[in-house]
Amino acid sequence: MSAELTVRFLRLPTNPDLPLPHRATDQAAGYDVRSAEADFVLEPGEIRLVATGLVMQLPDGIECQVRPRSGLAVKHGVTLPNTPGTIDPDYRGEVKVPLINLGRAPVTIERGERVAQMVFARFEALPVVEVEAVDETARGEGGFGSTGTR
Repeated sequence: MSAELTVRFLRLPTNPDLPLPHRATDQAAGYDVRSAEADFVLEPGEIRLVATGLVMQLPDGIECQVRPRSGLAVKHGVTLPNTPGTIDPDYRGEVKVPLINLGRAPVTIERGERVAQMVFARFEALPVVEVEAVDETARGEGGFGSTGTR
């Protein structure tokens, strides 16, 4: 990987011991990110912004999509309320993950627990213009299931 396509992380004093985000397998798209907070309980219906103790520097033209971890979602109903969240390449604050407990029971999140995954993707900054009309298509205005489910 070239230096210009390297994601740089600055470790904050609250995170001297936790590993940097990493992929669990060679074929994984997501890099697991961990909670840098002391153990806490996420009550049913509660939303909490969880600190990672990391500041990230993305290359130009790369975004970071923050997504839920399937294990937390399936086993406990813990997910992200804004999934996928987007971290822009010019953001330099601490990476934080909003968690919500959609389950029926409280869930303990331990320090160092993998709470989300990061997927890096290229994006294009396109010009935006106003027009008088847009091209018609066979689909037209059909949306929200208009093409069927089978």
